[in-house]
Amino acid sequence: MHKLNYYLKLWLASVRYSVTRTLMFRADFLLWSTVELFWMGINILLVSVIYAHTDSIAGWSKYEMLLLLGTSMLVQRLLIGFFWANIHELGDNIRTGKFDFFLAQPGNLMFMASTRKLDLDSLANSVVAIALVAYSARELGLSPSLLDLATYAFLVGCGLVIHYSFMLTMVSLSFWITNAQGLEGSYFTLFSFSRIPREAFRGVTQLVFVWTLPVVIVSNAPAQTILYGFNPQLCLWLAGAAAFWFALTVIVFHCGLKRYSSASS
Repeated sequence: MHKLNYYLKLWLASVRYSVTRTLMFRADFLLWSTVELFWMGINILLVSVIYAHTDSIAGWSKYEMLLLLGTSMLVQRLLIGFFWANIHELGDNIRTGKFDFFLAQPGNLMFMASTRKLDLDSLANSVVAIALVAYSARELGLSPSLLDLATYAFLVGCGLVIHYSFMLTMVSLSFWITNAQGLEGSYFTLFSFSRIPREAFRGVTQLVFVWTLPVVIVSNAPAQTILYGFNPQLCLWLAGAAAFWFALTVIVFHCGLKRYSSASS
């Protein structure tokens, strides 16, 4: 419990730093918030245009698809808000020796290296994603119970852990290779599949994107909880996937750490 309080204080210090930095550059915050909001609007418009010509895609109606899209956006906004800036810089820090800064920090290296900064513009737009989910649920006439809402939040958290772990695992390869930016960039390509219903995948694509790389289920499972209610199998599946990917990234990160040569060595 004492260690948990210690890391909470460290994280809150990072939050204060991020808020102060954002207040110093308000124009940047407003600009990037608008850019992200525009991108989200384009995705919503795309779904609306598609459903102007069809009533169903893989058995999903327009508002079911919007609920899925809102869930995918929510996971992505939270991921970028809490972790992206840190993980994006990690590869360069390893390559240039600036990772030494974290070696001197009073805490777990993986925690310190991946939670130092927050992107408040992405976190602000997560409210828009939540609003889209709520709007879609209302249009569908859904009344999720408290258990359903709690399960939805839990599954979104599991999805966040999975994507965080996947990204950090890719960037941790910088300990072995010169430049992992191409691998890091592949994350956004994979994440685009999270906006597609699981039922649309068949054969090899289902094996790869649903079972092997759970980029689809991270948004489908929470959305299906709102649509159809609590499903213990989905909870166990996503929780197990989150535990597996997090354990994998811990192993990869610490194995890579043993190979790191500091700027002073």
